[in-house]
Amino acid sequence: MSTIQPATRSRDIHYAVRDVLLVADEVKARGGKLYALNIGDPNQYDFDTPQHLKDAVAKGMSIGSHNGYSPSSGIEPAREAIRREAARKGIKPVRDVFITTGASEAIDLALTSLCDPGDNVLCPTPGYPLYSAILSKLNVEYRAYYLNEEEGWSPSADEISKLIDKHTRAIVLINPNNPTGSLYSRKTLERIVEMALVHNIVVFADEIYDKLLLDGLTHTSIASLSEDLPCITFNGLSKGYLSPGWRIGWGIVSGPEAKLKDYVTAINKFLRARLCASHPMQFAIPVALDGDQSFLNGVKEKLQRRRDISVKKLSDIPGISVVKPTGAFYSFPKLDIEGEDEDWVKGLIRSTGVVVVHGSGFGQKPGTKHFRFVFLPTEDVLEQAFTLIGQYQALWQSGKRDFK
Repeated sequence: MSTIQPATRSRDIHYAVRDVLLVADEVKARGGKLYALNIGDPNQYDFDTPQHLKDAVAKGMSIGSHNGYSPSSGIEPAREAIRREAARKGIKPVRDVFITTGASEAIDLALTSLCDPGDNVLCPTPGYPLYSAILSKLNVEYRAYYLNEEEGWSPSADEISKLIDKHTRAIVLINPNNPTGSLYSRKTLERIVEMALVHNIVVFADEIYDKLLLDGLTHTSIASLSEDLPCITFNGLSKGYLSPGWRIGWGIVSGPEAKLKDYVTAINKFLRARLCASHPMQFAIPVALDGDQSFLNGVKEKLQRRRDISVKKLSDIPGISVVKPTGAFYSFPKLDIEGEDEDWVKGLIRSTGVVVVHGSGFGQKPGTKHFRFVFLPTEDVLEQAFTLIGQYQALWQSGKRDFK
């Protein structure tokens, strides 16, 4: 019997964050306890969506027409709130705002509207796997630039410059970064702006974690550094406003009108073709962006406490070193081990129930090994998990490798 063959574009698509759950399911099936340090969903831990956002959605749903389709780019009150947020961040001139099913859809639409087969896009490595998946689908080259672990996981403008050629269409910046939790300096961003302007390249600024900064740090949007920079800034309600399941994100197009006009037209063609994002959920956007932000203080206090516990505990484990994250809720420790980090992670899950993600699933410099974890769980769960990681690492270093 002949089989139905899938498209070749599916062969190189992997999503390590969810792939490790297959191993975790083995542990769960035999009654083992799991310590979930793998999923960047605050609502799976002890965080909850602010009540004023829930009320806004409920109010939106109470009006019959709001449960129908919205305009393809989003409802006007929400788009205007996003424009006000852009102004607060210094982003100008804003040429378009479009609301999508999560920031992921905004990224997909922006790449699809820009790139043809044979083009390339410069992407941070380590970085979020969504970009490689979309570019693989489009038959566009994912051209990696490596973040410098010795300099706090910062990108090197000099390295990025060497990768640019006539087929380069965009530079992706994830700031704060997933999976490293690093925040990029203004100086680094200014160098990248200069480079993008010289080569007429669009910057994709993924800033979904910009509200979740630790140690009193502040965020600089790269789009705010030059009115001449063609840039799309991606954001949404998922992370900073603790509502990932609502799937509400957006893109802000900024820069010279004449240079961006045709590109904006193309994006809107795709927006119309997929109808719209969830209509009632969009009513939370003005309430979130213009409303009470005080809940963020408690969120950041929790995250900073849990970050500090995580860094201290891991730093005490031989063969593991960690750069202290300053944004988001991720860390990307380095492993000094024999063998592959994916095997180390699978063994960790099977023997201890601690679920993390192998660094190779996010990309990393050849010859290095890492794992990613989230410091969203409560302090007692983190303490237990890191104790187990320490015990497991000692076994691995002693030569025990068969954890099945």
